[in-house]
Amino acid sequence: MTGRQFSRSHMLAELRNSASGEADPFDVVVIGGGITGVGVALDAAARGLRTALIERDDFASGTSSKSSKMVHGGLRYLQNGDVRLVYEALRERRRLMKNAPHLVDVLPFMIPIMTKDSVVSKKIARALGSAMWMYDITGGWRIGKFHKRVNAEQAAKHFPTTHLEKLSSGYLYYDAGADDARLTLTIARTAAARGAVVINRAGLVDVLTNAEGRADRVVVEADGERITVPTKSVVNAAGVWADEVRSLDEGTHPDSIRPAKGVHLTIPWEKVRNDIAVIIPVKRDKRSLFIVPWGPIGDGTFRHCYVGTTDTDHDGGLNEHQTTAVDVDYCLEALNQALDTDVVGTITLADVTGVWSGLRPLVKGPSEDQPTSKTADLSRQHQVAVSDSGVVRVSGGKLTTYRAMAEDTVEQVMRGIGRSTRVPRSKSTRHLKLLGAAQRRTSDGSTSSHLGNRYGTLAAEVRALIAFDATLGEPIAPGHPYVRAEIIYAIHHEMATTLDDVLARRTRLHIFDRPAALAAAPGVAELMATELHWDAIEVDRQLTNYQQLCAAEDTAARDQSLLPHTSH
Repeated sequence: MTGRQFSRSHMLAELRNSASGEADPFDVVVIGGGITGVGVALDAAARGLRTALIERDDFASGTSSKSSKMVHGGLRYLQNGDVRLVYEALRERRRLMKNAPHLVDVLPFMIPIMTKDSVVSKKIARALGSAMWMYDITGGWRIGKFHKRVNAEQAAKHFPTTHLEKLSSGYLYYDAGADDARLTLTIARTAAARGAVVINRAGLVDVLTNAEGRADRVVVEADGERITVPTKSVVNAAGVWADEVRSLDEGTHPDSIRPAKGVHLTIPWEKVRNDIAVIIPVKRDKRSLFIVPWGPIGDGTFRHCYVGTTDTDHDGGLNEHQTTAVDVDYCLEALNQALDTDVVGTITLADVTGVWSGLRPLVKGPSEDQPTSKTADLSRQHQVAVSDSGVVRVSGGKLTTYRAMAEDTVEQVMRGIGRSTRVPRSKSTRHLKLLGAAQRRTSDGSTSSHLGNRYGTLAAEVRALIAFDATLGEPIAPGHPYVRAEIIYAIHHEMATTLDDVLARRTRLHIFDRPAALAAAPGVAELMATELHWDAIEVDRQLTNYQQLCAAEDTAARDQSLLPHTSH
């Protein structure tokens, strides 16, 4: 199969060609453009299957752009006894670092040990050291670094705003981090380069079966047009929306997914000044949160840091979750308890520059109609199952293990269509480099470094735009690294079609500095209008939609009436 231009119009034409009989039926159609779905599409395309992926909104618009942005084994899963998951995740972490070195990089973590009020006290520090060694042995060593104990002075350099008089020492260990939305998009583009048809804003309307009761067509709606696409198999990789797809396939809603809400807040980095990720305690429920620096400037400082994540049941609509005042209060309470506010001041909602809220698609356990366990205690192991009509469903899992999830899913697809599951090395995603992978990350704060860390070797294509028009090298917002050329590139090479696509996912300006994104929105919309041929009415619609999104986030975060009634 030949690579495909990552253009929405070209992809839509491919779906129409298959529907009309001008092209062969697909071997597999994947539903869902999150990290799992694009991973399945890449694995299938790499094996030579004629593959299509449809996403009703935008790539990574759900959970996969709203994670903690960590590629990690999960130290707490090891503490919970889930050794198998940790081993698999650490193995996949190493593969991602080799296959996408421009997107995934080492992220050091520190657990401060205080004389009191710590995630771990001095009394249990020795037991934690044993757990750290187990983490290294399980697979942490694959990153090339082992954990170590640091003294109070060393710990203070990494977290200078904490209660230094209580700081006893710390544990330093290593995982990895990545921009989740860009990773998802890059996998989608790599799948297209392998021949897959990949399209956003194309929603599933129905799953149709043949006389034998086997799913052999999907009805897709895109731009008001309905297209019946023939296929030999269907994969449900819709994440937290998987039950909606199952209801189309199976006729009833199975209620098998237990959504768990994860919230993060962004604040200016100078408020905390941690140069590595730090784990802090939550006194009210004995959990812990991460404080992660983001946006290196090049001199050892950063633009922002984010705090999260929560892990609570979500009972509302899947498309209606917001970061509420309850969530903000929870995160800020833990953050302020970890900081010496007498010295650095109390951090309040007024300091928060961005929020994001995602839903984890956790699989319900047996007899969980009335769940009593916490969502944090549910396993992150993935499950692959097949419906009576042959639709393959992949559920659960975590961002780090997306590739292994995809591999298991496609093996089930291969069995269903009568193909061998044996995968030659040349067709395995275990060693498949993602687009742009030849370049390693740097952090000198320059535009060149910024572009290299987002596009890898493909940054040359963005630089070419700037060479043609120097004004495209100007930032879209003062004090932020994103340049105008990235907007042009997002439209022509990354299937961006809305203002939200650009501000929230192609760049990450929205989640890290919403006020800056709001101020930049008119200029970005004007630039997009030229490329996408928007008229004044469409420009106004795009701006209004984005402004309403920001207003809804702000209103939810400020609704103090919710505070007494909900707890984490």
